[in-house]
Amino acid sequence: METYISLLRGINVSGKNKIKMTDLKRSFESHGFLNVQTYIQSGNVIFQYKHGYEKQLEDKIQHLIKSVFGFDVPVVIRTFQDFKDIISATPFSAKEETMQYVTFLKSAPDSFPDDKINPAKNESEIVSIVDKNIYLYCPIGYGRTKLSNAFFEKKLKQTATTRNWKTIRTLCDMAADVSSGRKQQ
Repeated sequence: METYISLLRGINVSGKNKIKMTDLKRSFESHGFLNVQTYIQSGNVIFQYKHGYEKQLEDKIQHLIKSVFGFDVPVVIRTFQDFKDIISATPFSAKEETMQYVTFLKSAPDSFPDDKINPAKNESEIVSIVDKNIYLYCPIGYGRTKLSNAFFEKKLKQTATTRNWKTIRTLCDMAADVSSGRKQQ
């Protein structure tokens, strides 16, 4: 059985699209998802599912949230293996982890328009794309960068959601526990 991590975009932000994680977990479980775990209030859900692929699961979860909670939320899914690969492929292993982020795209972009992205970067920022993940090194802080979800969505014409490196590591550790059958505390 595959272990997945779903990343919901735009929930519990500035009082909008409010979902309690206990309610979200219960909804996932009642719709056939197994060994469901949530992490913090920003919509990170680790689960197992018997048969499916990312696009099918993204659509299923998006529909579930719409039907249960009454609003549309973009959903991006990665497997546990994808998260392990993301961590091992970081181009910033020698850099301060608190300044690292990954922007998750729904799919690999057809092109990466450096001519549109580079002018938006602060001189200390570094951007690297690997498949459908954009690695960001933001020494000025993610809250001050122009390289936001909205920026990448506009330039690449697709859904994006970003997580910091601590969250990425924690989700990978939680997925390892779910995958091995260990219970989270």
